[in-house]
Amino acid sequence: MKFVGIIPARYASTRFPGKPLAMLGGKTVIQRVYEQVKDCFDDLYVATDDERIASCVNEFGGKYVMTSPDCKNGTERCLDAYKNLNLQCDVIVNIQGDEPFIQRKQVDALMACFDSAETDIATLVKPFEKADGLERLECPNSPKVIMNADGFAIYFSRSVIPYLRGVEKEQWLDNHVFYKHLGIYAYRTDVLKEITVLEQSPLEKVESLEQLRWLENGYKIKVGITDIETIGIDTPEDLERAKKFAASIGLSWND
Repeated sequence: MKFVGIIPARYASTRFPGKPLAMLGGKTVIQRVYEQVKDCFDDLYVATDDERIASCVNEFGGKYVMTSPDCKNGTERCLDAYKNLNLQCDVIVNIQGDEPFIQRKQVDALMACFDSAETDIATLVKPFEKADGLERLECPNSPKVIMNADGFAIYFSRSVIPYLRGVEKEQWLDNHVFYKHLGIYAYRTDVLKEITVLEQSPLEKVESLEQLRWLENGYKIKVGITDIETIGIDTPEDLERAKKFAASIGLSWND
């Protein structure tokens, strides 16, 4: 199978305008992401609607494709990039443009999900650890997922799932493995064309999770498991946290 990596990147982020061009250890965030995954693919592109981001990618030697400013999310931007580039591939891997700590092992785990012919879409999860504590488990900004025996997603939620009846909350992490969803996806190209024209579904609206639209419409989402912790950058405060995280894991990303 041929996999192509797409990194959607827009300038006009509500919580952190210009985020892809923010500096992290002497390089922009978008360059950090690109360099982390560039050896995973024969073809890797940043998909953007902003000339400033395109110019940055060109300067560090990466490849980019201009996409429509009307794309509502990263999934739509991946499809627009696929069409504009006239790509010939089996699977598009959507790499979050704000995940500078993504590792090759994670991308490999995602792509391995397509060893199953039943896989329409793939994504990753990481087990919550006891050290994470109950507060992180209950945080609605860390969606949880449950899978069936074959590793396909049953449901995603901002609430803690499953609920452990008869067990005190403080003991939940001692009695069950909960999975935190990581927002990296890969789609078969024919599936990508289909899911971008679906109407918002009832569960998606109440949970504000796009992947529920796909489940409600019968698509099968295979889940890969990783033990690697990463930090996404959504706010300027996250950027400062990322700098500390880089130092804590021994990366010499000096400003």
